[in-house]
Amino acid sequence: MRQVTPLADGWILRHPDGTGDALPASVPGCVHTDLLAAGLIPDPFLGRNEAEVAWVGRRDWTYERDLTAASTAHEQTDLVFDGLDTVAEILLDGRSLGRVRNMHRSYRFDVTGLSGRLTVRFASAYAEAEAVRGTLGERPGAYAEPYQYLRKMACSFGWDWGPTLVTAGIWRPVRLEHWSTARIARVRPLVTVEDGVGRVELAVDVERSRVEAPLAVEAAVGGVRSRAQIDGTHGTVRLEVPDVALWWPRGYGGQPLYDVELTLLHGGDPLDAWRRRIGFRTLELDTSADAHGTGFTLVVNGERLFARGVNWIPDDVFPSRITRERYRRRLEQAAGAGVDLVRVWGGGIYESEDFYDACDELGLLVWQDFPFACAAYPEEQPLRGEVEAEARENVVRLMPHPSLALWNGNNENLWGFRDWDWEQGLAGDSWGEGYYLGVLPRVVAESDPTRPYTAGSPWSGSWQHHPNDPAHGTHHSWEVWNRTDYADYRLSVPRFVAEFGWQAPPAYATLRRALPGEELAPDSPGMLHHQKADDGNGKLRRGLARRFTLPEGDFDRWHYLTQVNQARAVAAGIEHWRSHWPVCAGTVVWQLNDCWPVTSWAAIDGDGREKPLYHELRRLYADRLLTVRAHGDGLLLAAVNQAAGEWHGTLRLRRMSVEGTVIAEASPALAAGGRTVAGIPVPGELVPAGPGEFLVADAWESPRPGGAGGGEGLRALHFPVPDREIPYPRPEFDVALAPGGITVTARTLVRDLLLQADRLDPGAVADRGLVTLLPGEEVTIGVRGWKTPDPESARSALYCVEPTR
Repeated sequence: MRQVTPLADGWILRHPDGTGDALPASVPGCVHTDLLAAGLIPDPFLGRNEAEVAWVGRRDWTYERDLTAASTAHEQTDLVFDGLDTVAEILLDGRSLGRVRNMHRSYRFDVTGLSGRLTVRFASAYAEAEAVRGTLGERPGAYAEPYQYLRKMACSFGWDWGPTLVTAGIWRPVRLEHWSTARIARVRPLVTVEDGVGRVELAVDVERSRVEAPLAVEAAVGGVRSRAQIDGTHGTVRLEVPDVALWWPRGYGGQPLYDVELTLLHGGDPLDAWRRRIGFRTLELDTSADAHGTGFTLVVNGERLFARGVNWIPDDVFPSRITRERYRRRLEQAAGAGVDLVRVWGGGIYESEDFYDACDELGLLVWQDFPFACAAYPEEQPLRGEVEAEARENVVRLMPHPSLALWNGNNENLWGFRDWDWEQGLAGDSWGEGYYLGVLPRVVAESDPTRPYTAGSPWSGSWQHHPNDPAHGTHHSWEVWNRTDYADYRLSVPRFVAEFGWQAPPAYATLRRALPGEELAPDSPGMLHHQKADDGNGKLRRGLARRFTLPEGDFDRWHYLTQVNQARAVAAGIEHWRSHWPVCAGTVVWQLNDCWPVTSWAAIDGDGREKPLYHELRRLYADRLLTVRAHGDGLLLAAVNQAAGEWHGTLRLRRMSVEGTVIAEASPALAAGGRTVAGIPVPGELVPAGPGEFLVADAWESPRPGGAGGGEGLRALHFPVPDREIPYPRPEFDVALAPGGITVTARTLVRDLLLQADRLDPGAVADRGLVTLLPGEEVTIGVRGWKTPDPESARSALYCVEPTR
């Protein structure tokens, strides 16, 4: 059998440019993490240290270790790198084994019988990118850094939420593989299901050391076995598994996974094995035309979905630091927020198997971008060959995962060509269209015909429509954040909203750790350094001013209100668009996570703390949602039911004053079929008549036999004017300790109450976010990690909307 020897230990790093003292090196790892471990650079995530380590990306670096590749038990030995970042030459005792220039690929070198000093000599990514730019000419991009000129994680060059930390290193595992006669070079699994029968077709490529040896493959899955001969270097084995259990996205069914094992045989002797987990499901993308334009609806096992999505960026600017446990934790947070689709954004990477394994198990559909984002990409060599090679490798690598739902050609490049003044400046130069409309769809069609491909996001489906036309295909909604009020989300109904979002700072404890010793203010030096968006603070300020009186000189109020505004903005969009299902078939919030501590659009900050937006997503992405929207001259209550069963219950509509008086009320019936939206007109006498009034809509399940209630109800609130125009009473409430947390009892209207648990202790976590209480109502907030509970400390960490001063 093939034997594997990991090469994780014994590495050193030459610092810098191959000179100076050798440092211990971690593999997998990168230059920055090794320098950090050696105490030679400050933590770039703290303060303004990012600028202090900019020199690292401009240097060449060398990794070394001793290597003995001899094996008396095997005919061939290969040196295998799963990931090299990015431009490097590999040498053994001074003899060049090869040169590489792509972070997104693996590499294999024949080192049979060799031994000596193994050297991986990395060139500066800047030097390589600038050399390619000098050869192929300038191409426009959203940022000044040259990320489009080499196949490296684009956001390592900085983004509007990320630091510029251009690193190098052996970022994925490296090993020796010893083998004889033949090895499995590639397995391409096509998994389909029809009439309850699961079909698995395994197309196998082998590499031989003995051309004449007769070979066979044997495969097993779900108790079924099958065998096929290898003809030359290729063979295909097929299996049919009766009565398979279907894999579903979370919320629609279970996630049964089947182990597939394939063995390469020479006679009766096993030579190599390939093992994966698969799931049986059908998946389509419905882009048919209708009365509203061109749809974009995912269909799994015949069930049409409203996708409840989030955008995913690399969870660390140094991806080698992301462990299997960290992937699992972050994706469990996504699932806990009601998410059923995660879009792996195109400025990052093809993630590790750990990411997709977790998505398989949690029922999270994966929309996978190819790594192209926000720039014109040259299509000439040396990039063109690299693009096709990386695409072929990663499409096949990720095929076994049932969570993988969609391949997407790029992020915003088709839109950029049309709207960002690229076309005239390019003057006919290549810019990536040949990748998105040629190379990539061909690779997907040839390698993975079981999954849909779309050329970009946003993309209307063809050049007959504007690339970001909301009526056709996918849409990115950024005008609202950049220029207007979040109420403007309600002005249109896109077919699928693949990006939209609103900024807020990270949790208070995250800021305190990242900016040690700084007196925090929105425009303090560290806060500005950890705000990467163009005029980000200006947009935060203008967005806040449309809703609230600005809390000048009060950082704590500013921090709270900007987080409230983020949650409210995202809610405005999702509530509106979900209420228009099936015309709108999905929302993908920008963004789930951060790669460092920063003011950004994320729901989970760079230290892993959940912002109020995260908890709001739990409400917005629940199977059942109530929302109030304008309807003609009045209001409509939309009951969104994404569950399979019908929703029958009792409604209570109340028109109230902010002082707590019920002015009018009604109890209409609630009935919404499974996977539908029911609209209930609000009677005219219940529509708020001025800024001092609001509408409360509560819904409960129908009473159970014997009079028992049907569980916790749902609530929707409608305030007709922005908060700065509402004559709120001064909020009054009582705070008491409760088992595992606190109980807050309101004596007045208390709007958007928030316990910032990390102010009690950096390790403390609350189990809920914003909650509005009517007079006399109470809420219990669970708190974990609070070492010395007391009600007065809790009160100091509680925030809510206050009257205009």
